[in-house]
Amino acid sequence: MLEAIFAPQSVALLGASPNPNRLGHQVFKNIVEHGYQGRIYPIHPTASSVLGLTAYPSVLDVPDPIDLAVIVIATDHVLAAVEQCGQKGVKGLIVITAGFKEVGGEGKERERQLLEVVRRYGMRMVGPNCLGIIDTISKLNATFAALMPADGEIAFMSQSGALCTAILDWSKTAGIGFSRFVSLGNKADVDEVTLLQAWNEDPHSKVILAYLEGITNGPGFVQVARQVTQRTPVVAIKSGATAAGTRAVSSHTGSLTGSESAYEAAFAQSGIIRASSMEELFDCALAFAYQPPMSGNRVAIVTNAGGPGIIAADAIERSGWLTMAEFTSETIQRLQRDLPSTANVFNPVDVIGDARSDRYQVALSAIMDDPGVDAVLVLLTPQARSDLPETAQVIIDLSSRHTRPVLTSFMGAYSLGPALELLNQHHIPNYPFPERAVSALAAMARHRDWQQQPEPEYAQFAVDQARVRELFAQVRQAGRVELGEIEAREVMEAYGMRLPQSRLARSPEEAVQIATDIGYPVVMKISSPDILHKSDVGGVKVGIADATSVRDTYELIEYRARKYSPNARIWGILVQEMVRKGRELLVGVTRDPQFGPLVAVGMGGIYVEVLRDVAFRLAPISRQEVSAQLRSIRTFPLLRGVRGEPPADIAGTEEVVLRVSQLVTDFPEIVEMDINPLVVHNRGEGVIVLDARIILQG
Repeated sequence: MLEAIFAPQSVALLGASPNPNRLGHQVFKNIVEHGYQGRIYPIHPTASSVLGLTAYPSVLDVPDPIDLAVIVIATDHVLAAVEQCGQKGVKGLIVITAGFKEVGGEGKERERQLLEVVRRYGMRMVGPNCLGIIDTISKLNATFAALMPADGEIAFMSQSGALCTAILDWSKTAGIGFSRFVSLGNKADVDEVTLLQAWNEDPHSKVILAYLEGITNGPGFVQVARQVTQRTPVVAIKSGATAAGTRAVSSHTGSLTGSESAYEAAFAQSGIIRASSMEELFDCALAFAYQPPMSGNRVAIVTNAGGPGIIAADAIERSGWLTMAEFTSETIQRLQRDLPSTANVFNPVDVIGDARSDRYQVALSAIMDDPGVDAVLVLLTPQARSDLPETAQVIIDLSSRHTRPVLTSFMGAYSLGPALELLNQHHIPNYPFPERAVSALAAMARHRDWQQQPEPEYAQFAVDQARVRELFAQVRQAGRVELGEIEAREVMEAYGMRLPQSRLARSPEEAVQIATDIGYPVVMKISSPDILHKSDVGGVKVGIADATSVRDTYELIEYRARKYSPNARIWGILVQEMVRKGRELLVGVTRDPQFGPLVAVGMGGIYVEVLRDVAFRLAPISRQEVSAQLRSIRTFPLLRGVRGEPPADIAGTEEVVLRVSQLVTDFPEIVEMDINPLVVHNRGEGVIVLDARIILQG
């Protein structure tokens, strides 16, 4: 799909200058000097040659076909140059030039026109406003970076060009190589979804890394990422998570960022491993690129110091994805026989501070032969008797004869140089501290768990869509976007959710009659499309036990509502069956601008904004996803039952979430929705919607 960009047979550089101080000269020099074997054409209006190659005034003057055009010219001339590229039959473009969407105003319109030309001629474009791309397979360096990375099996995309140059510089010192390296810039055409599709099943890339500031096509991203991560691990870092970060993103690239919760849900539902820092991003990358995949989650530790071993064991237990391996009796006997009596032969295996390479070989040989070990973490602190390069060689040799991942944490710096160089040359990832190694192993275990998940199963309930569509039309016809409680109840009923008996009273006498029909005690609530939080204005009263109290409550609630919201439309007072107590949850929906409906589940009632114990998933939600969502909230143990309490109706709760997911998927005009509280009774006794709120798109 993107062969013209990553593996072109010919490249033209528009803006190739004979002046070494010009940016176009630096980009052209990178193309010429880093091993690219295709035909290269410098394009310059007046120069006869650049770096010894014949120059042409325009792409139309080049006598041969051109696959890729790299554009490094003044912003005002880009549109005309791209038009000529289209006329020439160019298939791929890299527009390094800035001055488009990121500057706002005229820049946005200029980018729109640029994209229109690109699409009219069927070209694909990286940029504008980007560093360019590097492909180490075709040896193409079409960037203005100062360095060419080493060959490797890491594919990297970034929306920040400056970050790219820093990573390239760091990678040379760290000895890390890349297969593909792309600066996305403004992503007018080629974006993260395009690259994920292009790199799916790429034989040259074992892991895909992404630095993202914003995702334009959220649903497409999730759909494609789900496919890619079934084979290739994808590790991403998303910036702009805080309010300050979001503002910086907007001014930096013009991206419209979605909510933090939406990105968290999108990554979780697409199998993407989210890194919290650039350090973690590359820690994971090395493990995936250098080592075989994990077949399980059981980790064995070998160390020459007790403290680091304990630190690593604690990190494994805390990770949530890994567990400490338990050795077979044969392994333990072998370790007892071959290690000093002072050594610890259980996991973590402590070979004692005076251990040399031969003792590491004894311990690692036994552990790697144990069928109950899925990964090995080797720890070493440099001590007087340590033979560091020799120990590194032992690890290299044993690792080459086994198919399980081996990671190391040689702790220190001054004396470790030759040993670390050996490990890196033979693709054994080393981490300066055990916790970072454990974090990388946890990412590998998480990816394995994702790959083994069954195909998602989506529920489809029999519902009354026509009734909901008619209700929404009536609300809009009345000039409103928010449904009243009675209307919201009708929507809930149409989608098969259970509600308490409830009727609207327009006078105290009518309220008494309704309460008598329903049966005491009852709940009474103000009914108004303009009062969002009823309890804040004293608009809710529970446990009303007789007719006199009903009359008094009607008058009191109406008085309070008119006092605190004098302009509110009052429809009446809702008289409702009083539902017996249960656990209270919130099921809510907001519509994220990038990803669509985001469904929240968490502790409900009046404490939801205080506790903020909420988990999010993007709709549509599968049965497996809603189960994981509910179990991820901190207060889930309360639903499972504590201190002799019977368990709650978890299955009923999950069904309500799935019905809500179906509702907001069927009706994209719903921009906000709350069921609060959802009263959850004991297992088998059902759940009931006490209050609901729905807002439509304006």
